[in-house]
Amino acid sequence: MTEDNHSSITEFIIIGFTDHQDQKILLFSVFSAIYLITMVGNLGLVALIYIERRLHTPMYIFLGNLALMDACCSCSITPKMLQNFLSHDRTISLYDCMAQFYFLCLAETADCFLLAAMAYDRYVAICSPLQYHTMMSKKLCIQMITGAYVAGNVHPMIEVGLLFRLTFCGSHEINHFFCDVLPLYRLSCVDPYINEMILFILAGSIQIFTITIVLISYFYIIFTIFRMKSKEGRRKGLSTCASHFLSVSIFYGSLLFMYARPSSVDEGDKAIPVAIFYTLVVPLLNPFIYSLRNKEVINVMKGIMGKRLF
Repeated sequence: MTEDNHSSITEFIIIGFTDHQDQKILLFSVFSAIYLITMVGNLGLVALIYIERRLHTPMYIFLGNLALMDACCSCSITPKMLQNFLSHDRTISLYDCMAQFYFLCLAETADCFLLAAMAYDRYVAICSPLQYHTMMSKKLCIQMITGAYVAGNVHPMIEVGLLFRLTFCGSHEINHFFCDVLPLYRLSCVDPYINEMILFILAGSIQIFTITIVLISYFYIIFTIFRMKSKEGRRKGLSTCASHFLSVSIFYGSLLFMYARPSSVDEGDKAIPVAIFYTLVVPLLNPFIYSLRNKEVINVMKGIMGKRLF
């Protein structure tokens, strides 16, 4: 095959979930509802933290940025997916495909570092409460958030940059519901071994580094909590960390399964349920996990609603 044939494919067809019209309508309704709730929940949480001065603390600033990245994650893939349910034209250009993956990867990478920062924040709050305002200064908080966004941009820049070394031929159907790099590797005419290894190394390193921070933080947190003499203190400490630990477990578990395994490129549509989980379900659940288990957020919401009603 000539080089011209190799590089002739510049757009792809996203297969999605089904070709049955009845099922498409049902799936469109379900995912539209998920998207609406996700956006309202996450952007509402961002707005609440922004306007309420009582929530201008490191924990809630990290939470607000996490909600913003969850909204970015949902925005990067859901609108195109919903369009594909209603349209017979399910094509996407190579550059749109790369852009979709870029913003998804940005959001997921930034989430990893934000969750690690939140774990460190909880460690300082519980293990060194008297030094909290010194150790978790505004400057450090800004540096952590900036670092999360820098890493969030650098990682997808490397991955997308490496996609330009690949050419595509033969089938141009992406067996997925969005443009991920793993299905693109399977369509490449060029051996994607270098891309696979760099993806495995970068994704694995980011997740191992941030998971290590989370685990070390929680080791000291649990050790400190169980040394407390007061049952009320232990209950409050565990309640403070429960929502974050639940979110971390769900998020990292699905990401590790998707990207940090050498065999992940060959999984095909077997990985779609996991992809649904970390791209759609986790952003949907996070604002409720953090808000419904947080009395301070609930009290602020009640106060705002009370002012609006009366």
